Amino acid sequence: MESLLPKLLEFLTTKGVSIGLNILYALVIFILGKWVAGMLKKTTRKVLERQKVDATLIGFVANLVYIFLLIFVVLAALNVLGFQTTSFAAILAAAGFAIGLALQGGLANFAAGVLMLIFRPFKVGDFIEAGGTAGIVEEIQIFTTQMRTPDNKTIIVPNASITGGNITNYSTKPTRRVDLVAGIGYDDDIDKAKAVLNDIVAKDARILNDPAPQVAVSELADSSVNFVVRVWVNAADYWDVYFDATETIKKRFDQEGISIPYPQQDIHLYQHNN
Repeated sequence: MESLLPKLLEFLTTKGVSIGLNILYALVIFILGKWVAGMLKKTTRKVLERQKVDATLIGFVANLVYIFLLIFVVLAALNVLGFQTTSFAAILAAAGFAIGLALQGGLANFAAGVLMLIFRPFKVGDFIEAGGTAGIVEEIQIFTTQMRTPDNKTIIVPNASITGGNITNYSTKPTRRVDLVAGIGYDDDIDKAKAVLNDIVAKDARILNDPAPQVAVSELADSSVNFVVRVWVNAADYWDVYFDATETIKKRFDQEGISIPYPQQDIHLYQHNN
C-alpha cells in the first residue's frame, strides 16, 4: 500500500496536470466556440437581411449554420481531450442513423421544412390555415414552423403536419370575396330588401366594382327568405368590410321596417271528435 502512494502522487503530478489542462482547454473551446457560433448565426441573419433575401429562408439558413458550427465545436473539444474524432465521427454517424430510424418524425419534419423552402406554399408574414391551426407565419425553422394566432398566441407546428395536409393561404391573392347572408321574413317586400342591400354595397368605398358585387335571393329557408351578398375587397379590408356590412344591414333593415325573423315553426292542431 505504501509503495502505491508514491506512484499515485507521481501520476497526479505528471499526468493529472496534463489531463486537467486538457479539460480546461476543451471547456474553453466549447464555450468560446458556442459563442462564436451564436455570433455567426446572427451575422448570417444580418447579411441575408441586408441582401434582401426572403425572410422565409433567413431563419432556416441561420439555424442550419448554427447547428453545423456547434457540431464542429464539439468535435474540436473532443479532439483536445484525446478522442479520435475520425472514429468518433463514424460512431456519431452510426448513432445518428440509428436514432434517425427511431425518430423518423424528426427527419420527416426536416424534409418537410426543406420542401416548404423549395416550393414556397407560403412565406413569413402570410396568414395561413394548416396543421390544424391558423395564424401568421413568423418563422420557418428546421423542424417546426412558428405561427402567431389573431389573439397573439404563439403556436409551434411540426413541419410534417403542415405539408401532410391542406394548406390554405389567405395572403397570396391581393383581393378576397366577402360572403354575407341576410334573411328577411316571408311577408316582407323582396324588391325593397334587395334595393336596400344594393344601396349598402354601393355606398361602401372599400368594395370593388370589378368583379361586380352580387346581391340575389339564394334560399327559401324554413323561417326566412335568404339573400346572398357577395362583394370583392382588398385582402387587408376583408374583416372590416365583413363586420361593418353585417352591422349596417341590421340597422338599415330596422330603419326600413324589414324584419329579420327568428327561427320559427307553424304548428297545426287537429281536433278529432270520437
